[in-house]
Amino acid sequence: MILTRYERMIARRYLLPGKGEGFIFLVASISLVAVMLGVAALIVVMSVMTGFRAELFDKIIGLNGHAVVSGYDNRLPDWREILAQAQRTPGVTSAVPLIEQPLMASSEGRVEGVLARGMRVHDILANPTLHGKVLSGSLEALKPGSGNVALGARLAEQLGVGVGGQISLITPEGRSTPFGTVPRIVSYRVAAIFEVGVYDYDKTFVVMPIEDAQAFLMLGDSVGMIEIQTVDPDKVKQILAPLAAAVAGEGVVTDWRQLNASLFQALQVERVVMFVILSIIILVAVFNILSSLIMLVRAKTRDIAILRTMGASRNAMMRVFVAVGVTIGALGVVAGVILAFIMLYFRQGAVDFVQRVSGQNLWDPSIRFLTELPAKTDPFEVLAVTSMAMIFSLLATLYPAWKAASTDPVQVLRYE
Repeated sequence: MILTRYERMIARRYLLPGKGEGFIFLVASISLVAVMLGVAALIVVMSVMTGFRAELFDKIIGLNGHAVVSGYDNRLPDWREILAQAQRTPGVTSAVPLIEQPLMASSEGRVEGVLARGMRVHDILANPTLHGKVLSGSLEALKPGSGNVALGARLAEQLGVGVGGQISLITPEGRSTPFGTVPRIVSYRVAAIFEVGVYDYDKTFVVMPIEDAQAFLMLGDSVGMIEIQTVDPDKVKQILAPLAAAVAGEGVVTDWRQLNASLFQALQVERVVMFVILSIIILVAVFNILSSLIMLVRAKTRDIAILRTMGASRNAMMRVFVAVGVTIGALGVVAGVILAFIMLYFRQGAVDFVQRVSGQNLWDPSIRFLTELPAKTDPFEVLAVTSMAMIFSLLATLYPAWKAASTDPVQVLRYE
């Protein structure tokens, strides 16, 4: 929409308050602020939801892979052949043997449920989720036969143990005696404490060399599963279809969607619902633009009639009022985007400040899974939000602009 010079001048004058038009200017200012808050709220919430899903996905996939091949009795005796088949499968980037077993851990009278994970030493050191997340100690101390393990930070807190301390792992599947099965208890030294950022993992994980896990659980040379990473997690089912058929008699292939289906579906539903609800804020702001323009048209009826008698066309009047409304919406959108990025940049500081002031834990990691408030801004989402706000603003101007263009100068000026 291209405005002529005099149309731009008229639109600029109508955007500024005139004598006796303070209330109209106030309503227009409220409309601008409402659009700003609506756009900012929508961008912030969508960025946080996207960041939450991405962060959770990275942490979960980083420790559990895109898929796992699990043995029927939680054992894969012929795991080396299955590992070789997985590595030969097109689209597979890595395959890692694992042992995972729920156990009990105790230290100085404290007992917690844990998930013991046995991994090859070089796989532990190369794991991107564990790499750089060690708070104290060193993962390099996890060597076969050393009796060293690594604990999640929350688990270490609950057991009251630090690096160099001792914990005992307890499994009910011990040795049989004439008096029944005796639980197996083995003490280990804590060599490292890590924090991956997912509360459930930091609260339960005990990482040890796979040879030590095999010895403790009396698995012999067996492993529990093989963790697989692929080139595309969204196509993991198609990529691993040949492998699933090849290992059908020995194990089951389970991908990340099956392992975490309810969680990610809930996040997706919540994301859509939040988008719809927060879009209503922008819609309400657009109605404010509509009402302010209607009042402006009524206040400027005489001016419009004079402009019409001086040769201004109906289309010119429509363009003027459309320009006024769209300008209000555009200024609100720009201000909203700026406000959103400011809020996202200081999001964790704002959460911490509110927690200190209110004394409430707004971001409890035991409920939110992650230890910090994440955010990931998608440019396409920002473009969609701003485009939606601009389209709504444009639509809101059409009726007032049409009313202004329909003004009959003869009727208005008859008694002037």
